[in-house]
Amino acid sequence: MSEGCGQILHSFFVIEWKRRKGTDVEKVTGYVEHIVFRNEENGYTVFHLENEDGEVTCVGNLNFITEGEMLELEGEYVNHSVYGNQLKVSAYRVKEPEDLVSIERYLGSGAIKGIGQTMASRIVKKFREDTFRIIEEEPERLAEIKGISERKAMEIASQMEEKKDMRKSMIYLQKYGISTKLAAKIYQRYGMKVHQILEENPYRLADDIEGVGFRTADEIAARIGIHTDSDYRIRSGLFYILQQAVAEGHIYLPEELLLRRAKVLLGIEIEDIEKYIMDLCMERKTVMKEKDGKVIVYPAHYYYMELNTAKMLNDLDIDCQMPEDMMEKRLRAVEEKEKIELDPLQHKAVIESIKHGLLILTGGPGTGKTTTINTMIQFFESEGLSILLAAPTGRAAKRMTEATGYEAQTIHRLLEVNGNPEEESTGGFLRNRENPLEADVIIIDEMSMVDLNLMHALLSAVVQGTRLILVGDVDQLPSVGPGSVLKDIISSERFHVVTLTKIFRQAGESDIIMNAHKINAGEPVELNKKSRDFFFVKCDEADTIIGGIIALIQRKLPQYVQAHPNEIQVMTPTRKGLLGVERMNVILQKYLNPADEKKTEREINGRLFREGDKVMQIKNNYQLEWEICTRFGLTVDKGMGVFNGDMGVISEINEYKETVEVEYDEGRKVKYGFDMVDELELAYAITVHKSQGSEYPAVILPLLPGPKLLYNRNLLYTAVTRAKKCLTIIGSDTTFQEMIRNKSEQERYTSLAERIGEF
Repeated sequence: MSEGCGQILHSFFVIEWKRRKGTDVEKVTGYVEHIVFRNEENGYTVFHLENEDGEVTCVGNLNFITEGEMLELEGEYVNHSVYGNQLKVSAYRVKEPEDLVSIERYLGSGAIKGIGQTMASRIVKKFREDTFRIIEEEPERLAEIKGISERKAMEIASQMEEKKDMRKSMIYLQKYGISTKLAAKIYQRYGMKVHQILEENPYRLADDIEGVGFRTADEIAARIGIHTDSDYRIRSGLFYILQQAVAEGHIYLPEELLLRRAKVLLGIEIEDIEKYIMDLCMERKTVMKEKDGKVIVYPAHYYYMELNTAKMLNDLDIDCQMPEDMMEKRLRAVEEKEKIELDPLQHKAVIESIKHGLLILTGGPGTGKTTTINTMIQFFESEGLSILLAAPTGRAAKRMTEATGYEAQTIHRLLEVNGNPEEESTGGFLRNRENPLEADVIIIDEMSMVDLNLMHALLSAVVQGTRLILVGDVDQLPSVGPGSVLKDIISSERFHVVTLTKIFRQAGESDIIMNAHKINAGEPVELNKKSRDFFFVKCDEADTIIGGIIALIQRKLPQYVQAHPNEIQVMTPTRKGLLGVERMNVILQKYLNPADEKKTEREINGRLFREGDKVMQIKNNYQLEWEICTRFGLTVDKGMGVFNGDMGVISEINEYKETVEVEYDEGRKVKYGFDMVDELELAYAITVHKSQGSEYPAVILPLLPGPKLLYNRNLLYTAVTRAKKCLTIIGSDTTFQEMIRNKSEQERYTSLAERIGEF
């Protein structure tokens, strides 16, 4: 056997080495008889290994192994409660087949496409121990075997060569501390060019490979020996900072702020930042503009997205040709028929929606937005027009359906997710410019939640001549995603906006609504007043506050608001600290969903998940598939996409398949691999930001002093308006009143209003 061929199977290829102190390591050698299950994303594999002692079931992350290969494994035996004794593999290496039987078994396993068991037997019978050398050095001789043409012989040799190249590349990547999973992704993207790319510009990984950011690429570059002042590093660092700014909600950064952040990130002085920005502009990664005499820098994708959004909004803003007296007459007829009484501003809003292609309707809680929307629907239906209703989240869409009696969908479902957000022309949706929404009127609620990405995708699917009505409360917190869409559209003063201000009698009976308006106006709120729905409990100790929260959820509130404990939502301003989301979720999980031998639990990446846990999706994932099943397991509906802020309950943890199943609203079930669970977090407590667009029967808001920039009126107003039947604030009354007085808000760098003005 040649030395080259030996590299295919003789070279030791160590994929992962995890030695645990004090653990007995078992060594097992055999061939892969059957692969039972494989997760292509992370390489997690369940397979049967045949050796002299019989068959062994093995589990572990083993990328690129195939049936028929000889393996030497290291690991420990574990006894699975359902699947019995298994070898949990911590390290493995591929070995050269030790005899003719093993060579034949490998070739006939299906590892080499085009060779089955019969053909493998013929090849080994003819070439015996010389088989691998012949395949590599003299592949044309394979044509001597009946059933193998010269073309097929070359294909077989090519496959063997590819496997050798792959393993050499994987060994090379491992040399730089790159994990198995990431090495597989890099090899799949670059093939044998991987050596050239990593040694010339490892920062390409951040651009080309999902899941690789600047920091990962920077670590690899440091191991390879790339200088800290390399042009590649500086450009990649600047672009990374702009991408991080988008994650914070910004569309651009002022140049001086970009430079300050770059010095911190890169740890070097940058002499001429404009040179590097211009280089990025030449690569079409960034756009430089001037605003108020200062240079600002956009990621190019977001500059053009903002520009196109502005253009599409202007295109939709066309006037209706119906005479106004006819509009008034027909509206009166609808009001009489449906027995609706509109106040002057509500009446104006309905007329404006008839007159113009684009209308923005805004107002606080209890000001009659729902009545106004219902009247619009009745009017347009009476005119024979088709109507679509949507909102950013499942909860908001459900509320819209209940309030109007007409089916509302999430915007993502309305646009029909296609699973690929990277397709710029479609934005990840089947509904787009080429396949627009079929409707005469589209009404979108909870617009304060809609970020620039979603707004752009929505407008791309709306044709000129369709009426678009945007409804929301501009005083809510801005969207979690980039941009301040609703605020910027209103501040452009280019479109027709109606702001409802009258608080109606029924709403006026709710202290939640009345106090929300006081907070928004900066007026003090009386906390000692007896109320049916707005409660304050004074407390200055964090652990006492948490004890009070547990008591409220377990014993007091469910009966008071007629809701399941999971429907009662704890909200907090911060992630960190004594009353932060991270600490509170660990404590609340312990009391609200305690350990139980009937519930499977699993610690993943330092976080404990248990069946029955309340969880939240924390990023948009267009590829995740969901399905709705009957209790007999029959699928009645399925689709793609789970989105930032979606909340559900863990229905199953399957340790054998390494999956976590979560059931979301409407019975949508989604399976996550253990490697994807970083997209989930416990949701017994959530930040106020994550609560946007949702409404809960009861909300509990713990408050102790915190950072002034965050603890402001805007955040308090948003939290209060999330409660439907009952709000309980536990904590410091001083902090509560200070938040009302604090108008400071974190600035978002956006320019949609200016882009709109340019048209």
